[in-house]
Amino acid sequence: MLKENVIYKKSKKGITLIALVITIIVLLILAGVSINLVARK
Repeated sequence: MLKENVIYKKSKKGITLIALVITIIVLLILAGVSINLVARK
């Protein structure tokens, strides 16, 4: 039971890290698109 709990915590941490990276990438893409639209005008 203890071992399963440790594995669960590790996988949860990994998923959180991946979600954070994806969020940052999406924000960078949106920022890039916004800057391009403003720069063109």
